[in-house]
Order: sequence, then structure tokens, then C-alpha cells
Amino acid sequence: MKEHYEARLQVTGKMSLSGSLLFKDLIRDRWLYLLLFPGILYFIIFKYVPMWGLVMAFQDYKPHVGFTGSPWVGLKHFERFFTEPQFWMLFRNTLILAVYNLVFFFPLPIMLALMLNEVRKELFKRFVQTLLYLPHFVSWVVAVGIFYVLLTTEGGVVNEMIERLGMEKIPFLLSEEWFRTMIITQSIWKEAGWGTIIFLAALSGVDLQLYEAARMDGAGRWRQLWHITLPAIRSTIVILFILRLGSFLDTGFEHIFLMLNAMNREVGEVFDTYVYMKGLTQAQYSYSAAVGMFKSLVGLVLVLAANWLAKRFGEEGVY
Repeated sequence: MKEHYEARLQVTGKMSLSGSLLFKDLIRDRWLYLLLFPGILYFIIFKYVPMWGLVMAFQDYKPHVGFTGSPWVGLKHFERFFTEPQFWMLFRNTLILAVYNLVFFFPLPIMLALMLNEVRKELFKRFVQTLLYLPHFVSWVVAVGIFYVLLTTEGGVVNEMIERLGMEKIPFLLSEEWFRTMIITQSIWKEAGWGTIIFLAALSGVDLQLYEAARMDGAGRWRQLWHITLPAIRSTIVILFILRLGSFLDTGFEHIFLMLNAMNREVGEVFDTYVYMKGLTQAQYSYSAAVGMFKSLVGLVLVLAANWLAKRFGEEGVY
């Protein structure tokens, strides 16, 4: 009993000591924690609190009685979603756009950052960076409007040039064949330059002495890129790739919605637009919550799997 009591005293003493040290750290770094507070508050209000609404996916939710008064229906809405004739169409469209984003969009900021890193004229480098960053600050409404003016068959610049070359006008905005190409092109134009910021920050931390040593050993630009630059930012690429998988099926509601019309809906309708149509326009709140929850669960599984694979190959991963 005595030994047990002494052991408890030691544990209690360690806990009080750690608590005291934590309190001192909080006092010492109080301004840093104060700066962190708005970010924490944002995630609590807009990310964690809304998760309470997921319970409606398992209810027949009725707004006039709320969560407590709505009857529980279990997996009824999930069963309905998986047996809907539109499910495979939605899954196919969302998956294809997600793969296109991963294959064509994700590597482009890395390539742009590597090219910008090789520019030695600082003024020219900043000018190019500004041109690449500007489209990010344009809303999707404006961005889609610009492409509409360029690609429309009625006076569009692109189709006017095609007609002058002796070819027939192409209905880009109404064509199923061109829909996905336009979506990826617009995403690249708007966001690729902004995506270079993190990679340029990672490249700025590479030790310049490594390049000097490589040059002394006779390594050219390509050798330096392959053996120094890419390994230096590999962990950053892996982490961003894992985070990207978390939003793998998130193709962007506003962008897709603005490009949709009756002629391209068969290839353009995705989970995000389907949730909007069922949830807001048809007031099927529980059903749309189940669809959104399914999409989020797929993202969660992909993140966990990618993080596990990254650790298996010796990378840090997200956690």
C-alpha cells in the first residue's frame, strides 16, 4: 500500500509540474495564441458545429419540428441514393473530373514553381508571378463569363477565328465533348499560379551550397533539379497530395453549376450540383445530407489510405 501511495504521489507531482509548465508557456506565448484564436474560432463555427447537421442524413428531417422531433429512418436515404438510376452517372462524372484535376492540375503548380525558381532576373520573376496570381482573385462568375464571351458561337473571338480559317463554328458551351476540357482549362488558368506559392516557399529553404557543390562536381541544371530540388520539396508534394485527396470528389459547385446547361448535363452533373438540386430546390434535406456525407466519407478514406502509404514509403504524412 505504501509503495502504491508513493507511486500515486509521483504521478500527481508530475501532472502538476506539467500543468505548471503548460501555464507558463501559455503566459509566455500569449500573443501568439491570441493570433491563433481567430483561426480556431473559424474552424469551430464553420467546420465543427455544422457537423451536427449530419444527423439529418439518418432522419426524415422536417424543418418545423427540428432535429429532436424528426423521425429516425436509419440508412433509408443512403439506400435510396445507391439505387437511384442517376447514381452511376453522377459517380462517373465526378470521378472523371476528379482524376482530370489530379492528373492535369495538381502537377502544374509544381512545374511552374520549378520554372520560376530558375529565373534569375528578379524583376521579371515578380512580374510573371503577378500575372499568374491575378486570376485567383477573379470570382468564378467573372471567369466563366470571360470564357463565355470568348467561346460563344454568336460573336465569340475563338469561333470568329475558326470561321475565318474556313472551318465550322464549334459550340463549345453546349458540347458534351468539350465540357470537361473547358472545366480543367478554367481551373488551371484561375488557380495554377496561386498554387505555386507553397512550392516556391519550400524551394526558398533549399541550401544553396548544395547547388554549388553539384556544379563543382559537373552537374548541369537537369541533374541539380532531379537530385537536389525535387528531393528538397518531396515531403511538401506528398503532404499536399494527401490533402488534395481529401477533397478528391469536391469538383467545385459554383464552377460546375455556372457551366451546366441542358445540353451538357449528362456529362456535367456531379455530386455537388446534385446536392444543391435535391437539397435547396426540392427541399429534400435528409437525402441531400446523405449524398454529401457519402462524398465526405470517400474523401476521408482516401486521406487515411494515402497517409498510410506515404508512411510506408518513408515520408512524414499528414499525421
